[in-house]
Amino acid sequence: MTEYLQRLNAEQRDAVETLDGPLLVLAGAGTGKTRVLTTRFAHLLMAGKAFPNQVLAVTFTNKAAREMRERVGAILGRPAEGLWLGTFHALGARMLRRHAELMGLTSSFTILDTDDQIRVIKQIMEAARIDTKKWTPATLSAIIQRWKDRGLPPERLTAAEDVEFANGAARTLYAAYQARLKSLNATDFGDLAMLTTELLRNHPEVLAQYHRMFRYIMVDEYQDTNLVQYLWLRLLAQSHHNICCVGDDDQSIYSWRGAEIENILRFERDFAGARIIRLEANYRSTSTILAAASALIAHNEGRLGKTLRTGGNGQEGEKIGVLGLWDSDEEARTVCARMEQYRRDGEALSEMAVLVRTGAQTRAFEERLITTGIPYRVVGGLRFYERAEIRDAIAYLRLVNQPADDLAFERIINVPRRGIGNVALQSIHEISRAKNIPLAMAAYELVSTRGLRGKAQEGLAGLLQGIARWREMLEREGHVETTATLLDESGYIDMWKQDKSPDAPGRLENLKELLRALAEFETLGGFLEHIALVMEAEESGDTDRVSLMTLHAAKGLEFDNVFLPGWEEGLFPSQRSMDESGNKGLEEERRLAYVGLTRARKRAIVSHAANRRIYANWQSCIPSRFIDELPEEHVQRAGGSAIGRERMIGASSGFSQMGGAARGFSESKFPAPFQRPVRTIEAWEQPARPARQDAIPKGSRVFHQKFGYGTVRAVDDDKLDIDFDKAGSKRVLDRFVEKKS
Repeated sequence: MTEYLQRLNAEQRDAVETLDGPLLVLAGAGTGKTRVLTTRFAHLLMAGKAFPNQVLAVTFTNKAAREMRERVGAILGRPAEGLWLGTFHALGARMLRRHAELMGLTSSFTILDTDDQIRVIKQIMEAARIDTKKWTPATLSAIIQRWKDRGLPPERLTAAEDVEFANGAARTLYAAYQARLKSLNATDFGDLAMLTTELLRNHPEVLAQYHRMFRYIMVDEYQDTNLVQYLWLRLLAQSHHNICCVGDDDQSIYSWRGAEIENILRFERDFAGARIIRLEANYRSTSTILAAASALIAHNEGRLGKTLRTGGNGQEGEKIGVLGLWDSDEEARTVCARMEQYRRDGEALSEMAVLVRTGAQTRAFEERLITTGIPYRVVGGLRFYERAEIRDAIAYLRLVNQPADDLAFERIINVPRRGIGNVALQSIHEISRAKNIPLAMAAYELVSTRGLRGKAQEGLAGLLQGIARWREMLEREGHVETTATLLDESGYIDMWKQDKSPDAPGRLENLKELLRALAEFETLGGFLEHIALVMEAEESGDTDRVSLMTLHAAKGLEFDNVFLPGWEEGLFPSQRSMDESGNKGLEEERRLAYVGLTRARKRAIVSHAANRRIYANWQSCIPSRFIDELPEEHVQRAGGSAIGRERMIGASSGFSQMGGAARGFSESKFPAPFQRPVRTIEAWEQPARPARQDAIPKGSRVFHQKFGYGTVRAVDDDKLDIDFDKAGSKRVLDRFVEKKS
């Protein structure tokens, strides 16, 4: 047996040596998928089954393609040249350039980036006299890309596929957009797969050429293919059926960007006589982690089925930690304390990761890590206060706090779009320089003298009136309520609600988290000062840093210690995902949980909070159903989770409708198929919140730095309803008042 085959286990070797006919390799987490792919590629060449240019190998990332090329070269002992190896986009572009004339293009066509796509779409919409403020170009771009992911050019769209956009104009605009791209000799990224599929479908001579050319096809991450990619592969493989797809149906977590798990589930139906080989020997995690993850994912019905077992030293390892904590703040403190403990025990920070369901959850951990001096990095995204939507919102707040803040004014003057262009902004700057006054004051003078026309005059006047109104509201209602109103009335929330791109819901979640952060500060000024200090904190150049990321970004990574916070109903599984996709959405959420657990080599620690702040209010939470689905023999409970099993009563629950500061953000109730019993949380089940040394009972006289003297009317945990002598009734946290005799 050759040396490269000796390094494989029996399952892996079987997958490598099965060369002819359709083959599906179900590769569980940590089972050596990349090794199998690269070794199989090299084996095809070493066994004389094909020349390098007769193998089509498709990956999902350029990084994976580079790694495969390097590994194949290492096995061959020489650089691998002439390979058709790359991503769907790269290979589609390569084919399309070879036959561009057949698709009405030239081989030198341009591939537009996202900004260029939106610019062209805006031109098309304006030519059709469609209001681009009401119907945004970004929304239409997202709709068009979804159609392209499904392999639907304009001529194949039917009324059934149409959407509610611009009073039914979406299909017409799509056709005009494609015509405009052709006139520009350009494509967008969605075209690279769709036009190539149309090329193969409509030109049998081209398809026959590729059938003769490619004797073998290999596909990585098959569970993440969308419909047009699936059609492209089916067309190329329909002659010889020598197609090997490697993937894991239990790790299909990208439906929101077009991935179809059905592609992998129906492989046997698509290719008669297909063979399935399961890679179940995991070389990453302990047997306890694998057993818990396997039991969890077994609750999914839409899967082909496999059971991971340890393929390494067979260590049982620690049980899955399940921590029940008082609130989200205690959750961040506890996780960071565990990190410090592990570091003192000699473990590297780079082997610790916090995997969250939504990007908004990173804020609490970021602030705690900064406070404790633990270096960290946010993988696959920006730090919380660096995100564009947070910077925009903070710019609004800076302007409300200090109208002379010119940098903040420039940032938000046309966000969302108000028809204020460069000419209007130049006029404002000229007045500002001439009179040595802030931009906001110069803008007021320009509006007062009606120095602008049309939308610019109306938009700028509305912004200035809003700033004045929000400043008055700040004194009367407080900074949390004011911020929620500001984001609503400014149109900023609607801007993201209208945006249909995959990251728009996450941006709205981040804005909700910003309101939660505001509630932790007594004044807006205090919050803005805190932000300035946080943003000033230098990121450590040390490579030994904790990783923060979403569960989606964690796929393919592994760490010794993995923390999985926020396992609560409505947060994880995500209520939005279940509302939009029903049981299919729930099963994808469960696959996300499976991905999270299988990132851990030594320890996986799940946590849930009994209370989580939503805007200015605390909301009671119940543990995720996924915690119940973990086998009790593989779980070690601590905190509130350690005291008995959950008490349930037979009533449905969900995120309650938020009022007040939650304006425009309310969450829906759980739908009937996903009703879950409410957990009755007894006081003795919760770790006690540290009490004030001097308890403040109802009727006490107190003093507040901003509102002055008052009398406590009601007490709710650490929140006091106080009738102030001069400021009226307010609800404040007890730590912000002094008790007076």
